Amino acid sequence: MLSLQSVTSTVRAKGEDIVLIKDITADFYSGQLVAVVGPSGCGKTSLIKTIAGINSISEGQISWKGVDLDEKDFEPSELGYVPQFSIACEELTIMENVRYAANLRIRTNSQEDLDAYLETILTQTGLLELADKPVKVLSGGQKRRLSLAIELAANPDILLCDEVTSGLDLNSERQIVKLLKSLAVEQNRLVISVTHSLENLEDYDAVVVLFEGVLAYSGSPKRIMDYFKAKEPSGIYHQLPQLAPAHWQKSWQDLSASYPANIPKQKADEVVTLAGAAGFTQTMILLERRWKTFFRDKTQVLISLALIIGFPFLVILFSERGREPLRKLSDAKEQNLFLELQNQAAVHQDQLTVGSAVSGIIMFQVVLLCLMGSNNSSREIAGERQIWEKERLAGVRPLSYLSSKLIFLGAMVFIQSSVMAFAVELFWQFRGDFIIHWLSLIMVNAAMTSVCLAISALFKNPAQSSLLSVYLVGFQLPLSGAILTLPALPELITRPFISAYWAWSGSIDSLQENIYGAVQTVSGTSLSYTSSCLTVLAAHIILGVIFSIIGVTRTCLD
Repeated sequence: MLSLQSVTSTVRAKGEDIVLIKDITADFYSGQLVAVVGPSGCGKTSLIKTIAGINSISEGQISWKGVDLDEKDFEPSELGYVPQFSIACEELTIMENVRYAANLRIRTNSQEDLDAYLETILTQTGLLELADKPVKVLSGGQKRRLSLAIELAANPDILLCDEVTSGLDLNSERQIVKLLKSLAVEQNRLVISVTHSLENLEDYDAVVVLFEGVLAYSGSPKRIMDYFKAKEPSGIYHQLPQLAPAHWQKSWQDLSASYPANIPKQKADEVVTLAGAAGFTQTMILLERRWKTFFRDKTQVLISLALIIGFPFLVILFSERGREPLRKLSDAKEQNLFLELQNQAAVHQDQLTVGSAVSGIIMFQVVLLCLMGSNNSSREIAGERQIWEKERLAGVRPLSYLSSKLIFLGAMVFIQSSVMAFAVELFWQFRGDFIIHWLSLIMVNAAMTSVCLAISALFKNPAQSSLLSVYLVGFQLPLSGAILTLPALPELITRPFISAYWAWSGSIDSLQENIYGAVQTVSGTSLSYTSSCLTVLAAHIILGVIFSIIGVTRTCLD
């Protein structure tokens, strides 16, 4: 039994405490299908989020099977949460989505056992014949069934459904309600479904009516019309505003004792205890899924290839000046002073030309890799925030999730940086320690990728995280000091945060002495030692990972 005793939930917004639900007392039983209804904004979604632990309890107590949830939370396999809108990987098929959900949440003895289990779930939800269909071509009703199938992967004792029938036609709505009824009764499961619709109330075992955050009714649908003195279900919503919320709350509290609970006959426990997947296993499953969704998204693949191939080509176009040799001053002095001055001027002009070209080529590589790093990760977590939040609620570990992202992005960084370094090297030989230059390019790409991943993890909205990441890349070139020398104070403040400076400076420091001198001739910006530059870039990567961990461990589910 799920029992709520005087449960109140509040949130802090704009310096004020806002009450979401107030003093809710109700009992729900396994084998029941319960409808939570009420006008918009009455606290329906807040109620099931409070039960799920997404919203905190300000007062009161929730217990499950006699155990206070303050003392022991739901096990991930005990609770399934189905949001209003379908949350699934659009590039994958129905079977792939459900299979990945099962692999992340459970362990089975063999592949045959898992296949049989998944077939049972798809049969229950009416999706077996559509198993190979990609999610992006499904109808609204089919997507709602898929959401249910994903949550059924862990065979939960409680299934919380938030407006899963909204926006559907009457026939599709009735089919979903019938499905929820069978999931409750046939498997001795408690199913609580939030709905605005008052159709099909007869199919529910119990109905909860909320009004402005308080409980106005909780009992059998057979008595609800008499209680509200309504001639038809829609009349309930007309009756509620006629009296104050406090009146409805007190009225039900006074009369609830005379309304016996509709307790279903308990069946033998048919729920199979399923152990969750290990952390490393979850990482590998998530990594496999990420690569699959990447290659299924043709647009993303084409953009990535265009960047990997196109950006080095852009650098090569501007590399001709960087190949010119540097003339040296002769040790023998010219007898003719005019010729000596002319020779010195020619050497100085060579230094300006080659130094400017070499500095520009290196910075061009660095900035383009910063742009690739931003493109790699600016939407990586924010773009699938809802999927991640649901999987976290279902028992996926934050570190497993983040590790899969780091491995995927690490491979992208290595490929992008290596193609940039070696492709450019074919047409413009790096006149210095190429390995250091290559490492600097990898590190700056990794640093920008890591920082933008942190931004993506801290923002719920992918558009916001993308915009901030673009601004971050945009400031790299002017604040690096490679083009224009910064004033002393701004340079002191901004330099520690500019990844492009450290990669550029580290590469310049590894150049041959004469080329290094030529770059110094044209650059008014002080240069740092390679070891210091690589250390700072490593610090950027580490800080990005730390803030990414903070981001993925925060709850942002709406």
